[in-house]
Formats: sequence, structure tokens, C-alpha cells
Amino acid sequence: MANPLITRRQWLTTVSGFSLAALSGCGLPTLRDEQIDLPPYPRNAPEALQRLKSGNQRFMADKPFHIHESATWRNLLVEGQKPYATVLGCSDSRVPPEMVFDVGFGDIFTIRLAGNIIDEDVIGSLQYAVAHLHTPLFVVMGHENCGAVTAAVEEMLGKAEELQHIEALISLIKPGLRKLDFSLDRTTLIQAAVEANVRWSMQQLLALPGAAKATREKSVTLVGAVYELNSGRVRFLDGA
Repeated sequence: MANPLITRRQWLTTVSGFSLAALSGCGLPTLRDEQIDLPPYPRNAPEALQRLKSGNQRFMADKPFHIHESATWRNLLVEGQKPYATVLGCSDSRVPPEMVFDVGFGDIFTIRLAGNIIDEDVIGSLQYAVAHLHTPLFVVMGHENCGAVTAAVEEMLGKAEELQHIEALISLIKPGLRKLDFSLDRTTLIQAAVEANVRWSMQQLLALPGAAKATREKSVTLVGAVYELNSGRVRFLDGA
């Protein structure tokens, strides 16, 4: 694994075989974040989490940096990547993690599936992030008014029946909602269900022997979060 004290630009420059001087000599634009006061590449999970939180604050304030989007930066990523966080989120078009956290190409490894569910494909992608990308931070992010979670709640209330493949998807969500108080008003119930589903996904991940060992040894940190559609805020769970 790369020296944690090295900047990611240095790492990417090495693996791509380019130098910034050579690139600028070819007439390509300079890296945009050269003019932005960014902290060094995150060395560990707390620093990665703080980078995500800072990006979300900019997103909420409508003052994004839009970093790591230039042609020069994309060229540096051709031969390799070194994301500092992995985000498991929902496929919902209103919740793109890269925009929500104001990050660019190569910053986060993103896995998106309706309802941020856990299945074999997701587990395989997460194992790849651990074994090959060495991301120290893993975020499970749900969001308000999630359609997949709502469908699971409606079915558990006996108010709806879904198509075959949608049913297969929400069947992976329902076990995590069984302890909810279904007498709550609908808005409160859906809010509680979204958070319960995030915690359910985290619980399933922590039940995996490899994940349990990695979190116990603190080589990986797992946190949960819920995105608020109106404010744009990412609310991290358990005081993260």
C-alpha cells in the first residue's frame, strides 16, 4: 500500500508515468485544485470522513469546489485509482454521492443499488475495495423517501404487492424493518424505516468474518448516514 504521507497527486503521477510539468507542456489545463486550499490526501478513516463532511457542507451552502474534473486530472487516473472512501448508496437519481460530497473523479469508490441493499454482488464490490483499493472508510448511505424502503413498508402493511423482481429486492430490506412500530404515522414510519435499513445493511456487513476482523483491527471504519433531500445534508448516524 502507498505511503500514507504521500499526496494522492504524487501517487497518481507515479503510477501513470506522467509529470505535471510534462502535462502542462503539452498545452493541457492545470489542475483546478491547485488554486483551492485543500487538506492533504486523507491518511486514515477519520480524515476521509472529515473530507466527506466538508464537501457536504460546501454542497449544502451551494459553494462546491468542483475539484478533480479537469482533463489533466482524468489523464492522471488512466493507469490507476486511489479513492479514500467507499460509499454504498441508493440508485435514486436525486442522491449522486459525488455531488452530495462535492468530490470528483477518483475520490470515492461508489456502489449504488436501489435501497442500498446487501447482496452477493455488493459484497464482492466491497471486498474489491478492501483488497485492491485499500479504502479505510466505508459509508452506507440511505436517503429520505427511499422508494425501495417505502415499497417494503407498504408491503409489510399489506397495502401493496410488487412485481417479481422488485419483490426480490425488497425482500432483502424487510428483515431490517421488523422491529419498527407500524402504528406510527406514515411520514414518521418511512423516516424510521430508512434509518433502520441503513443499520440493517451495516449489520449484515459486520456479520461477515472478514468485515468483523477489519473493523475490530481498525483497518476499516464503517459508518451509516442518511441524506436529507430538501436540505442536502448528509446526517451521519451514531455521532460519526
